[in-house]
Amino acid sequence: MSELNKAVVQRWFEEVWNQGLDATVDELFPAGGVAHGLGDAELDVHGPDEFRPLVANIRGALPDTHISVDDLIAEGDKVAVRITLTGTHTGLGLGVPPTGRRVSIQGIIIVQLANGRLVEAWNSYDQLGLLRQVGALPGLPGPERRDTFLSKHQ
Repeated sequence: MSELNKAVVQRWFEEVWNQGLDATVDELFPAGGVAHGLGDAELDVHGPDEFRPLVANIRGALPDTHISVDDLIAEGDKVAVRITLTGTHTGLGLGVPPTGRRVSIQGIIIVQLANGRLVEAWNSYDQLGLLRQVGALPGLPGPERRDTFLSKHQ
């Protein structure tokens, strides 16, 4: 069962996020499904009808969105997945005009599955990093930021 669940989660990211296949949302995320921690307010998202605007917003802002699945760990009916999202900010939807900047953020999601469908998911991703990368929030200056931080906190 664990390998099957991992394959479903892998398919979710490939088809929904990388290929933008709306039909896969309906197939793999039931009306009673819930995803926690999504969107700018990190509200719960229920079923495909509430999930679609989130996908449209991200893919609209980052039309070349690509999510790499970096790790998959399964136990019982749950799969933990570590992802990296990359894309180019050429569209609207992140609260700032398009910048043309490349972005890269990481996230960790725990997905609970039943009968080959995603019934509940807990999402944690670097939303702050995404907003900094597109200029919606001030960032720390240049590559020296790590050294500056470490020297001040030793």
